[in-house]
This record gives sequence, structure tokens and C-alpha cells, in this order.
Amino acid sequence: MKKLFTSESVTEGHPDKLCDYISDSILDGYLEQDPEARVACECVAGKGEIYITGEITSSANIQIEEIVRNAIKEIGYTDANTDIDYKTCKIMINISKQSPDISIGVNKSLETKKGELESIGAGDQGLMFGYACDETEELMPLPISLAHKLAKQLSYVRKEKILDYLRPDGKVQVTVEYDDNKPVRVDTIVVSTQHIENIEQDRLKKDIKEQVINKIIPHNLLDEKTKYFINPTGRFVIGGPLGDSGLTGRKIIVDTYGGYSRHGGGAFSGKDPSKVDRSASYMARHIAKNIVAHGYAKKCEVQLAYAIGVAKPVSIYVDSFGTNTIPEEEIIKKIEKTFDLTPTGIINYLDLKRPIYRQTTNYGHFGKENLPWEKVLAFFK
Repeated sequence: MKKLFTSESVTEGHPDKLCDYISDSILDGYLEQDPEARVACECVAGKGEIYITGEITSSANIQIEEIVRNAIKEIGYTDANTDIDYKTCKIMINISKQSPDISIGVNKSLETKKGELESIGAGDQGLMFGYACDETEELMPLPISLAHKLAKQLSYVRKEKILDYLRPDGKVQVTVEYDDNKPVRVDTIVVSTQHIENIEQDRLKKDIKEQVINKIIPHNLLDEKTKYFINPTGRFVIGGPLGDSGLTGRKIIVDTYGGYSRHGGGAFSGKDPSKVDRSASYMARHIAKNIVAHGYAKKCEVQLAYAIGVAKPVSIYVDSFGTNTIPEEEIIKKIEKTFDLTPTGIINYLDLKRPIYRQTTNYGHFGKENLPWEKVLAFFK
């Protein structure tokens, strides 16, 4: 049976991703000085203004405004007439400390108070999903993998001035055709990219196809029926926070699996690893990837669920969609035997109290081989 599935990605200049990058830059700034920092930092971006809010408890002393301006500059926003200017934008900061009601449960878990286990407690209740499949070398679904690579290439040709008329904002979308649950071709590609004034659309479309699409999409996945929509509105000059407001945590499907797997609802950026929204999602991906990498299933979804202030997950769930080579109950036993899934266990295992988060912000938090949760274990028994 043939079917179509679509995923999207965005460039680092997308207003939501701008906010994610600012939040993760602030987080890394704190972790550089204070690995024990508790950070839940959010950013809102609008016309000429950046608003920073959240709860931060730390011994570090960092210059938040300087970090924000540098992050905007790195992305390439320098023109208040078309998007935002890192030099002149207004920055407002409203930061408080972590609620003592939350820190009571995080500093010492329920199990620690009972003398059963030394661990911090989960920073919130919630459910987190991890996913892996054998469609790509990085064990990610093909639609989101191709979408991320296109979005990254779109930024690359701008920054390297290969297409020097592009501006930072942009988004892409890839539709893959599946036959008997196997990806066989790319059906549709959508690319919308911000550009300077007075660029002929025919030239832009030709350049994007040659320098972005054809450089990334394998030729064997393209055919005469593949449809291309490049800047379908015909104009994209106003972009970034001037064209649309931005908000930390609004691109959670882009951040994960492109809709191919379920999502628990929690965002990642700006959160230190005591927040299981982030750390347990990374761990769930690590587990799912190793299940597939070791041949226990061709595709696998893992759910971990937590209660605030409690260290151990309240549930572990595995769905291999009928592709498992051993019983799922046995897979769960392997997970319980191999991994400490308390917040402390996850943080120590993945070494998460480091300033590594800016590199996760753009083009997906998964599928990047240099990140600790992407490591394939030598043994998983």
C-alpha cells in the first residue's frame, strides 16, 4: 500500500528558532560557570524587541543582554527594516528564582527522603517519547532527516554567500512516498526563504533547486513526478520577528521526529537537565536508537513517564510496531537492567551538566552523531 508522509524543518533565523537559540545560549552561559544551575529560560521575540523571562537559580554571574545580542548576530539579523537588528533591538529581562515548592522535590527525591535512593527528583510530571527506525543511517525517519538537511543547506548557502541575497528566515517541507511502509521516493518539496528586495523569483527558484535541493536530496529519490514549491507566495522580504512573533518551545515537532512519532508535549530549549522534559526525552531516544541498532526491532518508540519530586519513572512503555525480533516484555527488562532512569542517573550517564545545548537548537535534537544520546552501545543485553 502506498501512502505519503510529510515533515517540516526551519532555519535558525525562523522567529521561533531564534528564541530557542537565545534560550539555549543563556542556558549554556550559566552551565559554563555553574554546572548545578537550575535554568528554565524562555524568550519572546517581536518587532524590534526581545523579552527574556523564566526562573533561574545559580551562583553564576553572566551578562544576559550580551549573550542575547551575540546570539542574534550569529544568526545574521542586522536589518531592523526587514527582520531585527542585534545592535538596536530592545531587550527586556524578567528573571526570578526557581519556586521553593519545586526545588523541595527536585533537590531531594521522594525516594531519597525515604532513605531508599540517592537522587534528585523529576522537575515536573510528564511523559517523554523517544523514537528510532532504520530508514536512515542516523536511525531517524526519512522525511524529517531530509527536511533538516535542506534547512541546514539553506542556511549554509546564505552564510557562505553562495546565494548572497538570502536572509536568515526560512522553512522547508518534505513529503515522502512510502510503499509497504518503506520510503521509495520524494513526492513534494516546499522551500520558503527570506530574500532581499528586487531578486527575480525565477532566479531564486533556479538557485534554490540547484544549490539546495539537488545538493541534498538523493537523485534516486527524485523523479519527473516530484513537485517543487519554492517561495510559492512569490515574495518573502519581511521575515524574522518583524514578520511573525517568536517564542521558545513552539517548534517541538521540528525538534523531534517531524510528527512521525508521538510527543509528550514538553519543549526542550532553555531547560537545564533536571527538567525531564529535556533529559528524559534524550534518554528515550538513546534507548530507542540502541534497540534498533542492536536488531531488536526495525522501528521503536519508547515512552518514559515521571511524577514531580519522584526519581524513578512511573512507567516504561515500548512499541515496536510489530517489527520486534524478541518480545517487547524482554526489551523492557533489558532497559531496566541496563539503564538508571532516575534524573540523576540520566544526567550522569549522558554527562548533561555541560554547556552543550546551543548545538542542539537547530536542525533537530536527534540524529546528530556528536551528541551523547546518539551513541550506539557496544553491548545492550
